[in-house]
Amino acid sequence: MKDQRDSTDRRQRRPDGVSDKTVEALGALSKALETTERARGRLYDFHQLTGTADLQLDRAVELLDEAGHPQWAQRVRTEILGRNVIPGHWTFQIVDSYDAGYYRPFQELKTGAVRELAEGLDHLYEAEMKETRRTTGHPDHTAGPTTPDA
Repeated sequence: MKDQRDSTDRRQRRPDGVSDKTVEALGALSKALETTERARGRLYDFHQLTGTADLQLDRAVELLDEAGHPQWAQRVRTEILGRNVIPGHWTFQIVDSYDAGYYRPFQELKTGAVRELAEGLDHLYEAEMKETRRTTGHPDHTAGPTTPDA
């Protein structure tokens, strides 16, 4: 990407010596982590939806008892209510394992790479893309939140 040091938001300027390939690589790493963030959100959806379903079983048990089906109410209580979703795990344990075993190490690695390879400046790829796409002089295309257009 072209160098726009005179007009780029100072907080997002590429440090001296950081190559195009490094910026691209850090951008790819960031994109992969963002995808992981989305996957993690879906895992939390799974956790919350499964927990909600488990709590809703209380009403099903109550209604089955009231409807004269105590054997079915008892089966729901003993076979499904509070059941592990995979052997030995409730959903919170799956979330905890994912966070500890994958998400946090990925986050830490990405942060370390940005710190070491780009002086801690994140999203350089996107900042440079913004610079090439903005219209100089347009009030809604400023380089940064409080930076007047160059």
